[in-house]
Order: sequence, then C-alpha cells, then structure tokens
Amino acid sequence: MEENKPIDNQQDTNSSENVKKDLSGLVGSLKTFFKELLDIRKNTDQQATIASIVDDIPFKGHTSWILICSIFIASVGLNANSTAVVIGAMLISPLMGPILGMGMSLAINDIDTLRRSLKNFGVMVGLSVLTAFLFFRFFPLRDESSELLARTAPDIRDVLIAFFGGLALVIARAKKGTIASVIFGVAIATALMPPLCTVGFGLAIGNLEYAGGAMYLFIINTIFIALATFLVLKLLRFPMVRYANSAKRRLIARIASLVAFVVMIPAGYTFYKVFQESLFKNQAKQFISENIETYQFAAGGRFLENFTSMKYTNNQDSSVELVFMGDEAIPDNVIETWNAQKNAYSKLKNTELKIVQGGRDDSEEKFNFVSELYETKKEELVTREAQIRVLEEEVAKLSKLPMNKIPFDEIAGEARINYVNLRKIGFSSVIKTNFKSVDTVAVFLVKWSDSIPDKVVTDDQKRLTDWLKLKLGTDKIQIDKMED
Repeated sequence: MEENKPIDNQQDTNSSENVKKDLSGLVGSLKTFFKELLDIRKNTDQQATIASIVDDIPFKGHTSWILICSIFIASVGLNANSTAVVIGAMLISPLMGPILGMGMSLAINDIDTLRRSLKNFGVMVGLSVLTAFLFFRFFPLRDESSELLARTAPDIRDVLIAFFGGLALVIARAKKGTIASVIFGVAIATALMPPLCTVGFGLAIGNLEYAGGAMYLFIINTIFIALATFLVLKLLRFPMVRYANSAKRRLIARIASLVAFVVMIPAGYTFYKVFQESLFKNQAKQFISENIETYQFAAGGRFLENFTSMKYTNNQDSSVELVFMGDEAIPDNVIETWNAQKNAYSKLKNTELKIVQGGRDDSEEKFNFVSELYETKKEELVTREAQIRVLEEEVAKLSKLPMNKIPFDEIAGEARINYVNLRKIGFSSVIKTNFKSVDTVAVFLVKWSDSIPDKVVTDDQKRLTDWLKLKLGTDKIQIDKMED
C-alpha cells in the first residue's frame, strides 16, 4: 500500500502539469485568435492611404460643384423635412477630405499637408454656408422643420457618433482595397452637411442662436473625426515625414504635437460638458416621471409635459420649468416637497425649479397662455402633426372649463318680441386664433321667415347685430344662417 503512494503522487503531478499545459495552450490560442481577429496592421497600405487622403483634400473644379449641388439638395430636404433627401445629399457630398487631411497631417508631422487641409476646410465651410444662406434667403418657404431644429444643439450621442464614425472611416481608408460601404455609411452617420445647412438657414432668417448651435455641432463632429484619424494612424505607426534639416524636423514635430494637444483640449472639454448636460437632462426627466407626473389633482388641474423646459449651465443657473394649467393652484407645501425631492438627484441639487401655473382665470386668458407657449416652444413640437395635435387637445380641454355665461333665455325672449320675422335663434361661444392673437367670439345662428324679401332680411340682421353688440357690451359678435 505504501509502495503505491509515490506512484499516485507522480500521477497527480503529471495530471496537474497536463492541466497547466492545456490551460496555457488555450490561453495562447485565444490570444492568437483575438490578435488575428482585431489586427489591422497586416492589411494596411500606408502609402496608398496617405496618397488617397491627400488627393481628397483640394476643393476645386468638379469637387466644388459637387459640394454646391449637394448643399442645395440637403437644404431642400431639410426645408421639406425629408430624411431620404438629406441622406442622398450626404452620400454625394465631398466633406471628409480636409478633415481626414488635418488628422493625418498631425499624425505624421506633415505641416504642408496641414496647411493645405486648413485652407480647403475653410473654403469648404464658407462655400457650404454661403450656398445654404442663398437658398434659404431667396426660397419663399422657410419653415422650421424638425430636421433643421435637430441640428441646433449637440448632445453626447453626437460626440460618440463623430468619434466612432471617424474611427470606422480611417480604418476603412487604411485597408488595402477601400471599403466603399463604410465610407458612405460614415457620411450618413456623422451628418456633417445638415449642420452647415442649418447655419445658412439661421443666418438667412436672422437667428444667430440657430446658426451658432449648428456651427458648434459641426465643429464638434470635425474635431472628433480628426481626432479619430490621428489616433488610428498613430496606432498603425504611419511613417513620419522626413525633413533634410534636422532642426526643422524637430520644430515641425513640436508644432504638430502642440496643435494636436491644443485640439484635444476643446475635444475633451466638449465631451465632458455634453456628457454632464446629458446626465442633467436624464435626471430631470426621471425626477418629473417619479414626482411630478404622479401628482394627483383634486379638481381640474393638469401637467403639460410637452412644455417642460430644461436649461443647463456649468454654474448655478440651471433650471427646470414645469407648466400646469387648470383652476387648481399647486399648494406651497407641495412645491416645497418637490424642491426637497429634487435635491435627491445629484445633478439637480443647485437647479432652480420654476412652477408656471394657470391659477383661477378665465378661458380666454388660459388659451392666450397656451398660444404663447406654442410660439416659444416650437423646438419641442418637432412636427406639424404634433403642433396641431397639442393645440387641438388644449382647445378641447379649455372648452370644458367654466365660461362667463350669456343670458341666452333673456336675449331670445327680447329678440322674439323685437323681430317678428325671426323664426329660430341659437348661440355658441367660439375661440379663434391665427397663432398671433386669440379672440372669443359670440356666434348667433338665426333663421328668418322664408316669406320676406332678402332686403328685409339684410336690414333686420343688421339691426339684430347692432342690438346684440349693445346688449352684450362687445363688438365680437358673429351672426350666421341656421340650416334646417
């Protein structure tokens, strides 16, 4: 029995070593598999990649006309709110050349290519904005479509799309045999053209806020695409441009490194700022969902979610504006509770909670308030259908609210005595708006005797109108014919 122990120990040792060898072999196989799966250096054609990017930098001749035509197409698509047309314009636009050129020149210390890229980038932006400006300036239809409004404020998703789109593009360009589908896909995903069109639109209508927001979005896309190009070419170890003068080579390298560092500072700051704003808005929506929307009104009050406004700043001036309507005022203790609940969200602690409520007023004032909100909150109502739907809902709700009653029985009795030719009379109160002003009009439906001449009907109807204006103390009187 004791003689078998050394044999058993030897077998255990051999088994343990075999397991270690198998595990080591498995790890090695996995490393090899993932290296082959993710390695992009093997199929990279460095010289062809550099040459193709350099060839796409200049904007002249055919390229300029293609850009102008694509900007016109994109502007029409944005104006008509047609996503398909905008996508078509992005597919034919030659906007990527100078941006890739900037990223590549910084990666390989090519100051001459950087200079050419910056010059052509300026030409590209200027030509695009001018073309869009001329279109929107002289085209008669200049509605603020949802496609246009969507290009006026960047968020964290725009940053990520630009960065990963740039990565995909430069990796595709670096591969032997460029992957055309990737280039087209990135052109659509990064959406460089719509912001430039929106800049032209903002300038054409004199709205510098639109123009500034759209240009900010375009610059963010540009920086992160160039940054992705810089990082990929550095990773692939593209050869540095060699200069005969060693002192000049060192100077160029320092300048390129400095420019790359300077570009990365606003890129990092932009990412941080947009990320913080996204966190703020997400927490604000969560706060509203968990605390505001669950509030139970005792009477006819309601919360207008579509008109919620969120304003974020890096300092202490952030705010969330909540709009309520109806006859029921929000009690002060409820508002204090909401402010306390707000502080449970890290991004809302220093945020001002603004409560806008209708209180006890008449129907016309409430409808005026809805119309004013409609004019100032177009960005939240991103389609015409949404605008119409919201206004119809509000009008329907307002029609149920208490109104100043007109003494119809008294008016009908006096009218029957004073106008012997009057056979029937009806009444309704109608709220009308042209989205600039609102009127509440008293509409009377009348039916006259069929046996009297038209001239008598006209005279009696004029006398009835004048009498009703005097009786009701308002000029907002409308008389229509009552159908049988």
